[in-house]
Amino acid sequence: FLELNRRYNAKLQLGGSDQWGNMISGVELGRRVDGVQLYALTAPLITTSDGKKMGKTAGGAVWLNADKLSEYDYWQFWRNTSDDDVIRFLKLFTELPLEEIEKMEGWTGAEINKAKIVLADEATALLHGRECLAAIHDTIDTMFKGGKGGYASTEGLNRVFVSEDDIISENGVKIIDMFVRLGLASSKKEARRLVQGGGARLGDDKISDENAILTKDDFGNNKEVTLRAGKKRAGVVELK
Repeated sequence: FLELNRRYNAKLQLGGSDQWGNMISGVELGRRVDGVQLYALTAPLITTSDGKKMGKTAGGAVWLNADKLSEYDYWQFWRNTSDDDVIRFLKLFTELPLEEIEKMEGWTGAEINKAKIVLADEATALLHGRECLAAIHDTIDTMFKGGKGGYASTEGLNRVFVSEDDIISENGVKIIDMFVRLGLASSKKEARRLVQGGGARLGDDKISDENAILTKDDFGNNKEVTLRAGKKRAGVVELK
């Protein structure tokens, strides 16, 4: 805080209430060393209905950058909100009129899922723009609901690129590495567990070998293949 004040004339630090002590130490350091008046402003931590805070240490953080987390995965983050949190999060993280949100408070059963979709749509539109929602819904409809004649749109999915030289190289392209690069697994160990648990798929085919590599045959006449982790998460490996 002191260094930021010296370099950029920063005078106010914002943070979560759990950082109050650290922030006050910065304010006091500025007063003692440089004789400047600095300020700290904290906000209560946002917690889920089960009392867990939404933060990186709780495994609940997401990237805002599209190159770090695709629009589709950001949308899914909000879609997976628990039933008990959806109304409160609509009030906190969207710009919908409170009157409209209050109408959803009485929703039960399948209607709660509609409220979650509203939350995901509105939160994603605020960050990435409303124009990305069509591709996201198209991907969900075709890949996970069997809509549009079975044609699977992958436009809204995160993707990584490999070359033909990578595929035909001596070591090849390991599928578990692609799961990590796509963010479908946080580590190779988690990717292996996904394969062992039967939750990893290449297209519609279950992946049973954790040491499997991508081949030209996997792509067929296409330029891309889809990797799936469970029922709702997917990503694309594209030949460049």
